[in-house]
Amino acid sequence: MSDTHEKIVKNDSEWREELEPERYNVMFEEGTEPPGSSPLNFEKRDGFYLCAACEQPLFESDTKYESGSGWPSFFKAIPGALEFSTDYKIGVARTEYHCSRCGSHQGHLFEDGPKPTGQRYCNNGLSLQFAPQGKADQAQTNQDQSE
Repeated sequence: MSDTHEKIVKNDSEWREELEPERYNVMFEEGTEPPGSSPLNFEKRDGFYLCAACEQPLFESDTKYESGSGWPSFFKAIPGALEFSTDYKIGVARTEYHCSRCGSHQGHLFEDGPKPTGQRYCNNGLSLQFAPQGKADQAQTNQDQSE
């Protein structure tokens, strides 16, 4: 994996043009998809979970687990792939995370996950795309070449 996460800057109309309305809402208006609605909840193959906007690898498949929350959940992110902030949208402080490359909203981080980290990255499925092992390697090679 690359350690550089060169920023991608696009304006609102560019993102709207590239993404389906539901995906745009979650990723750039910080919406939330309904729990249990993502087919990625059932994904079991080896590979990587990429940002659906810029294809930066965010999570490895061996860090995914069934949290019972209704959203794809992971106990560890790829180093440098995410940036964090605090949001108060529901009246209490929560740690929100975004793709470090394009700034898209991914989900929230909770401290109720499994060992070894104790963390639960609760991700919107619409913010992710899955790349099986062979395709994920190619996506990383393409990203490295563009940096």
